[in-house]
Amino acid sequence: MKQMALARPKVGAEEILCDQIDLELLPRTMKKILTSKADSAKVELLQFIHRMAMWCIMSIRVVNPRTLLIHLIRRFTLMILQGLQYVHRGDFVQGTFTAFSSGKRALYCTSSSQESTVDEGETFVLTTPLYYVNAPPHMGSAYTTIAADSIARFQRLLGKKVIFITGTDEHGEKIATSAAANGRNPPEHCDLISQSYRTLWKDLDIAYDKFIRTTDPKHEAIVKEFYARVFANGDIYRADYEGLYCVNCEEYKDEKELLENNCCPVHQMPCVARKEDNYFFALSKYQKPLEDILAQNPRFVQPSYRLNEVQSWIKSGLRDFSISRALVDWGIPVPDDDKQTIYVCYISVLTEDNKQQNLETAVSLGWPASLHLIGKDILRFHAVYWPAMLMSAGLELPKMVFGHGFLTKDGMKMGKSLGNTLEPFELVQKFGPDAVRYFFLREVEFGNDGDYSEDRFIKIVNAHLANTIGNLLNRTLGLLKKNCESTLVVDSTVAAEGVPLKDTVEKLVEKARTNYENLSLSSACEAVLEIGNAGNTYMDQRAPWFLFKQGGVSAEEAAKDLVIILEVMRVIAVALSPVAPCLSLRIYSQLGYTEDQFNSITWSDTKWGGLKGGQVMEQASPVFARIELNPEKEEDEKKPKVGKKTGKAKVKVVEQTPTVAEA
Repeated sequence: MKQMALARPKVGAEEILCDQIDLELLPRTMKKILTSKADSAKVELLQFIHRMAMWCIMSIRVVNPRTLLIHLIRRFTLMILQGLQYVHRGDFVQGTFTAFSSGKRALYCTSSSQESTVDEGETFVLTTPLYYVNAPPHMGSAYTTIAADSIARFQRLLGKKVIFITGTDEHGEKIATSAAANGRNPPEHCDLISQSYRTLWKDLDIAYDKFIRTTDPKHEAIVKEFYARVFANGDIYRADYEGLYCVNCEEYKDEKELLENNCCPVHQMPCVARKEDNYFFALSKYQKPLEDILAQNPRFVQPSYRLNEVQSWIKSGLRDFSISRALVDWGIPVPDDDKQTIYVCYISVLTEDNKQQNLETAVSLGWPASLHLIGKDILRFHAVYWPAMLMSAGLELPKMVFGHGFLTKDGMKMGKSLGNTLEPFELVQKFGPDAVRYFFLREVEFGNDGDYSEDRFIKIVNAHLANTIGNLLNRTLGLLKKNCESTLVVDSTVAAEGVPLKDTVEKLVEKARTNYENLSLSSACEAVLEIGNAGNTYMDQRAPWFLFKQGGVSAEEAAKDLVIILEVMRVIAVALSPVAPCLSLRIYSQLGYTEDQFNSITWSDTKWGGLKGGQVMEQASPVFARIELNPEKEEDEKKPKVGKKTGKAKVKVVEQTPTVAEA
């Protein structure tokens, strides 16, 4: 039987001496380390078992074994995971176990309140564009990545292994020009701008799994291998080309797609006449294959109106296009021709640890993408050109390409020349990540264009996050502290017996799930908000503050009402976590849970019944800082708008106290 290398850590004072492990040795090795009694080996044992489990799972995908070997590997994988369960249930680890996943959802997780489960399931690979580093990140890039992160978080809640890939595209004429204009050489410029993307993603709570830089030597090697495959398939040839070239798009444009004065429809700048000797990709060869793909799988391009655009482009006739540049030094050289640089070949590098990375292993570890998320401005390349090149290279296509719309500001297209750009760093610093994430995902129907105005932003986040959700939690915890010493009197399942609100919440949870799955992110947010509205209605109708004053049975019913409302808040925290993770964590924390417990939640935790009698809640404090207008702004709104400059909003934490009747 073929052996496979598996690096292993030391186990306490012991060390597994063999450098190779085969399928017969695997169970014996696992048994040996599980029976080790070395106290110092606790963490190492868990790490080793987890690595063996991951090795088996990866083996299924990498080695493409026969049916029998697949069966054996799966059996041993399950045995390893059962061993992991044994370690978890022993005295090695107390509470929630997270399988060393750098803060992301573990392959195997459990909690004291739920039955342990093993996810043998599928991998969900999600990719954004590789963002161009000619300039710092803008709100459009942030919007794409916020949406991608919320989708990734939801898929993790479903128990799937998620690989969320983003990164930066760091080659091209425009980047070299931008670097020179700022007094930097291209590598320095790329390092600076790429880091600004990482910083913004951190500020926005983007939990990506892999950040790609196209200047990574491993990426360059894979691009060259990809190019060689396409060339070997007879789909690359050399020719002269003359046409109108958009420097910002870094591509030639057909005259029929240009605006007046040969302006690019995307950048509103005139294209320039250019003639050069390039390598071309035979796109026209793939006219029929692309038509067939869209006919057989209309969900390949979404939303449906983007599919219509792509079908229209293909129907009008596909022309071969240039895939190299002769006048650009800052790029990946064409194999065997260092006077040309490759324009459009890339493939995701998924592992940093494999120093022998090649195209085959990169593909086996995370391709095809389950969802490739892009803006509509690059739809033609990602839904027509790129799929054709993948077919040429003998690689699978992504399962879905989703092209979302543009963002405008106050009804106008954003641009530096107009002085109305929306800076994401300033926005998140001013209002916080939860507000920014929630507004754009709730207010913009995913796929369509969407507009930002500060007034609308403030009204939405104050009404939804501060009032509907935050104030309900604050009021309920205040009443619980005053009347029940912050302690739940019964299980939430018992409290809700015969209460219609429970059924309402369960239906809305299912509605939210369906919308998340369909990428209807705005509707998912709306469903969660409806849960909050239902909770507020129940609070107002039941008036527990009044029942407490009556005493006796009425007070007992009031105490149950508080349990019901807090269970509503718990469900909201789980269901809203893909969109506003920090807000959800703050809610969960005030319900008496730890951050580790929050990090181990799954979508099944939206099921009614999580709160238990005797559970102690935390002290009430605002979970969302209400945004207040400063005096200049408030005074300004009372005056005519003509010619007036408005003041700026400020974030102010407002204590959300009970009403006079509740006090």
